Amino acid sequence: PIVGGNASGGQAPEENRLLAGDQVVTEGAAAILLRGNTGIRTLVSQGCRPVGDHLVITRSEGNVIYELGGKPALLQLKQIFDTLPTHEQSLIQHGLHVGRVVSEYQDQFEQGDFLVRNVLGIDPDKGSIAVADFLRPGQTIQFQIRDQHTADVELNQLLQKLQDDENFTAGGGLLFSCNGRGTRLFSEPHHDASAVDQALGPIPLAGFFAAGEIGPVGKENFVHGFTASMALFPA
Repeated sequence: PIVGGNASGGQAPEENRLLAGDQVVTEGAAAILLRGNTGIRTLVSQGCRPVGDHLVITRSEGNVIYELGGKPALLQLKQIFDTLPTHEQSLIQHGLHVGRVVSEYQDQFEQGDFLVRNVLGIDPDKGSIAVADFLRPGQTIQFQIRDQHTADVELNQLLQKLQDDENFTAGGGLLFSCNGRGTRLFSEPHHDASAVDQALGPIPLAGFFAAGEIGPVGKENFVHGFTASMALFPA
């Protein structure tokens, strides 16, 4: 697995700086490679929950979904929207996401089985939905929504699983949180770091706010948005 984040300080390409010895460069990466049985655990909290049913893409091109289950994608979304309570309808209107199942070889899909991507726009005339991902017919998706409560609950559930694991005790960690989290999502500062502290104890923890977080979903590595991605080291 690969865990990390993209620097978020710059407002445009080449505005960030990387120090390499006595050189200052505007592009590159800093990385550490660990080999062997390290015992490291990874955690990726995407902070979303699904709404509606699973749907199979029946027509798509590039990042645009035209049909879901043989019907126009926008019609399927509208039918789901009409069944939701008012507060969930509001979340859809202010930030809809699509979760794509990473591995189709499962009998059922749960929250952590989806790679969550933003919806970029809709075309009412064509009934299509554009997503920040490349999709193909046959893939399973489910619409997703994100709010403070959902993000808090999901992160704490993932941390609880680590806490309950009798074969692992965290001795330290690296945390990369989206710069769209923090006080932009939660009512209190330091939410993600505080959640780690409460669940795993006052372990050494380092990291930064990122403009794109790197971490695995299933057995594949992805660049995420609005995510908390962690590498936790054994004691």
